[in-house]
Amino acid sequence: MAGWNHTGVKEFLLVGLTENPNLQIPLFLLFTFIYFITLVGNWGMIALIWLNAQLHTPMYFLLSNLSFCDICYSTVFAPKMLVNFLSKHKSSTFTGCVLQSFFFAVYVTTEVILLSMMAYDRYVAIAKPLLYTVIMTQRVCIQMVLASYLGGFINSLTHTIGVLKLDFCGPNIVNHFFCDFPPLLKLSCSDAHNNEMLVLILSGVIAVFTITIIMVSYIHIIISIQKIRSSEGRFKTFSTCASHLTAVTLFYGSGTFSYIQPSSQYSLEQEKVSAVFYTLVIPMLNPLIYSLRNKDVKDAAKKSIWRKRISA
Repeated sequence: MAGWNHTGVKEFLLVGLTENPNLQIPLFLLFTFIYFITLVGNWGMIALIWLNAQLHTPMYFLLSNLSFCDICYSTVFAPKMLVNFLSKHKSSTFTGCVLQSFFFAVYVTTEVILLSMMAYDRYVAIAKPLLYTVIMTQRVCIQMVLASYLGGFINSLTHTIGVLKLDFCGPNIVNHFFCDFPPLLKLSCSDAHNNEMLVLILSGVIAVFTITIIMVSYIHIIISIQKIRSSEGRFKTFSTCASHLTAVTLFYGSGTFSYIQPSSQYSLEQEKVSAVFYTLVIPMLNPLIYSLRNKDVKDAAKKSIWRKRISA
């Protein structure tokens, strides 16, 4: 197939988080715990939402999809990462590396778009409460989720096709703990300038689009809250956004620290720590944020536990 990849590289060697052999077992135990909590927390959140009728609302429908995305998101990295902690030969096949990059781009893009959709949901709920059920119908919610995944798929497929058209003849050492498109492009023997520009442009478009939705939504939310006379009413209304705002701040904060910093201050080791945070730690924290800071979720959890005790 003319124009497609002709490569002598059969596998990529991943440097990992650290080359210190004394830290491999402690890090394996730490990230096994993080991955376990991520799976339990997010599957638990999904089950809680679907088993409790009071949580069958647009907000929690979007939240259940965010939890599912977090499960897929962390599973792209964690199993391979844990295996590499116990292996002397930390490698990934060419196909495996491209697939990991593909699914990473799918789920990170989907998560970003979902977070912006959730901001719009909060805007409608607070600024247009009487029209909430008219605007946020089940059909609209499903379309929002499908649009998020479609955006992730198209963005990722575009970059994947671009990578598969490049030649890789060496070197094959990836100074990271997972495969991503930017480090792969640096290892290509071909001219990857167009690919790098495409990553920059598409990432910028997605970032501007989602941040604009989030900012405009919260500007309208703040304006609507200011119209509430009682301080108690303002606090109660804003508290419905607190969990989402915390999740957005953590996700965008860690992503910004990872990718947007002056070249003079750039540190690959700091970037690795930041990448761990937004690829593995945030998927673990999201269900905790939405359960600890959300009265509806806490009440639903208490009712589920109570029903289980009675049935036992």
